[in-house]
Amino acid sequence: MENECVFCKVEIDPSQSIILSNEYSLFLQLNDATEKGAPLEGAGIIVPKAHRKTVFDLTEDEWKSTYELLKEAKNWIDVHHQPNGYNIGWNAGETAGQHIFHAHMHILPRYNDEKYVGKGIRALFKQSDNRT
Repeated sequence: MENECVFCKVEIDPSQSIILSNEYSLFLQLNDATEKGAPLEGAGIIVPKAHRKTVFDLTEDEWKSTYELLKEAKNWIDVHHQPNGYNIGWNAGETAGQHIFHAHMHILPRYNDEKYVGKGIRALFKQSDNRT
């Protein structure tokens, strides 16, 4: 599986780039996220360099590394995209929306001109129509 993982072998997906890295982690960004006004402008993910299925599988060093890289990534995004806020999150497991089974933290810059400005991630999940 790791041989086919787009986060273990970043070069498999030419639409993503390594923006920042440290000893245990990478900050990746899709090329589309670099465009001003794009739906996910400035967004990226932090992944451990070692293949870990979910956030719950990270080592203590990988956690610390992720935290340090998150601070660096925020500074980088602030300089290049000037967002007004952020949503940060992990999807762990298929039911939670994880589609690539290599742990990855989403960093989602938010902007004042968005349709859903002021709505956090709870707004997506805590709706009455999110139950069958």
